Amino acid sequence: MAIIFGLILFVRAFDSGSTAAPGDSITYSQFIKAADEGDVQSITIATSTTGSAAISGKMQDGKTFHTISPPGANFTDRLIAKGVAVQVKAEEGSSLWLLLLYNSLPFLLILGISFFIMRQMQKNAGGGAMGFGKSRARMLTQKEGRVTFADVAGIDEAREELQEIVEYLKDPGKFARLGGKIPKGALLVGSPGTGKTLLARAIAGEAGVPFFTISGSDFVEMFVGVGASRVRDMFEQAKRSAPCIVFIDEIDAVGRHRGAGLGNGNDEREQTLNQLLVEMDGFEANEGIIIIAATNRPDVLDPALLRPGRFDRQVVVPRPDIDGREQILGVHMKKVPLAPDVDARTIARGTPGFSGADLANLVNEAALLAARRGKRLVAAQEFDDARDKVMMGAERRSMAMTDDEKKMTAYHEAGHALVFAHEPTADPIHKATIIPRGFALGMVQPLPERDSYSYHRDKMHADIAVAFGGRAAEEIIFGHDKVSSGASSDIQQATRLARAMVTKWGMSDKLGPLDFSEGDETPTGYFAPQQKRMSGETIKLIDSEVKRFVEQGLERARHILTTNIDQLHLIAQALLEFETLTGEEIKTLIGGGKIDRSGPTKPNLPTAGSSIPKAKRPKTGLGGAAPAGA
Repeated sequence: MAIIFGLILFVRAFDSGSTAAPGDSITYSQFIKAADEGDVQSITIATSTTGSAAISGKMQDGKTFHTISPPGANFTDRLIAKGVAVQVKAEEGSSLWLLLLYNSLPFLLILGISFFIMRQMQKNAGGGAMGFGKSRARMLTQKEGRVTFADVAGIDEAREELQEIVEYLKDPGKFARLGGKIPKGALLVGSPGTGKTLLARAIAGEAGVPFFTISGSDFVEMFVGVGASRVRDMFEQAKRSAPCIVFIDEIDAVGRHRGAGLGNGNDEREQTLNQLLVEMDGFEANEGIIIIAATNRPDVLDPALLRPGRFDRQVVVPRPDIDGREQILGVHMKKVPLAPDVDARTIARGTPGFSGADLANLVNEAALLAARRGKRLVAAQEFDDARDKVMMGAERRSMAMTDDEKKMTAYHEAGHALVFAHEPTADPIHKATIIPRGFALGMVQPLPERDSYSYHRDKMHADIAVAFGGRAAEEIIFGHDKVSSGASSDIQQATRLARAMVTKWGMSDKLGPLDFSEGDETPTGYFAPQQKRMSGETIKLIDSEVKRFVEQGLERARHILTTNIDQLHLIAQALLEFETLTGEEIKTLIGGGKIDRSGPTKPNLPTAGSSIPKAKRPKTGLGGAAPAGA
């Protein structure tokens, strides 16, 4: 647009001397008629190469005019005979240049636009006339923020495995003297948000060497051969900076198993992968270049990429345990002004299954909540509310619920809480609430004492009973016909757990310790039976055992609630009055005490606590009453 605008201004300025003429424009016939009648006083004729002439003049009454004569017209003698003063002006030299400019304007526009597009494409591809094949790897310097192992917490085992690479980059001769060879590549495997990229940057920061970073998708282009060319250029660039680290994020974009797709697959991607394999461990050795890659899909990578000599080590970066979560929270909490009641250990207990990115988001949400409430310090209440918001959504206090619906929700959650309290193997209660969040109308949250990695039969039966605490309370208080759809998620979790106990973990006495599952969960969350390898009687027996486990849990919940019906009423009434009860307050009600909130401020809730994510723990924990159809 700038080029076009500039050319227009240039043409207008260039043409102003030859086209601008004073006076009104009249036709040539009007000009001849006025001359014959003696009304024309003087004229000026400007000839052109086409034979026509531009005429400008002045009438007897002082008015000015201008017109153009046709080519070959001979009118000067008639005008001289009428006494008109005639002045002939030589042709201006600019008319030829102006004509050339007008004719070349479209070509100049096309050339200008093409030049601009090529500049942009070359800039994006790495510069140069053949920039498409240039590597897009960026070299991070110490000026952009040095990351060390002090900034990495919660993944001590993975950090120790990569410590050798740091020592090699600092002192390569230490290993060479004993004939040892440092691994050429390390593959970081872990769930999203566990800190794979941060760990790679920490290695470069500790070693003090150049760090090149590139994404696996940056190699693949629509042009054939571009990916392989970029791989070559990347390794050439790394050789000039050796010793160095090349970090390839999401390597599964280019390193997928060859020939796994339909037809011939993606030839361009396979060529790129072949070039990467050759550069990592081919005929020519690339000494001093450490390749670190990250992926959360190691199962789809090509076997040639994982063999020794290329990615010698696969370093698993797991989700942190309770100690790791406490360390990660400590790193992120350094940037936040904390109130005295904040305890990182308690928050870590209440966030099982959280990754490092999840915990960073939790601290950030707590800080935002404190700022929104006009506080100068981030207190335990903000961390508790932030965790609930991250896991289940914001509070829906504006949700219009009738008194009957609130009462049913209160008894539903009171049923969960009471079964929690009377099951010896169940986790301690963190809090119970009837404030809607997300799709849940209420919830009861446990606070585990520690992370669990194996589960016992009695604990699972207790979890099934806890899941049916809300459903059983509705039946006891409101009757069989008034049972709501709020227990839909509870029923799903209980059924899923019972089916896993029967088909996967061999906890049915009738079926014995046999595996009847496919090993993976179906999209609905159930372990699909191997129906093709089982008889109809076995499938029928599996369904019967699952039903028996579920009904035993429901009956177990009914027995606890009917035996302690007075406690059920106390907890439900307290939920209707206060909306949220802490675990200590529920214990006080069960013990026959009363809740006292008559002080100047509402007592602080425990710092954290959370239900266990489904994917990490095969138990029912929330006990949330879901709306109809959920």
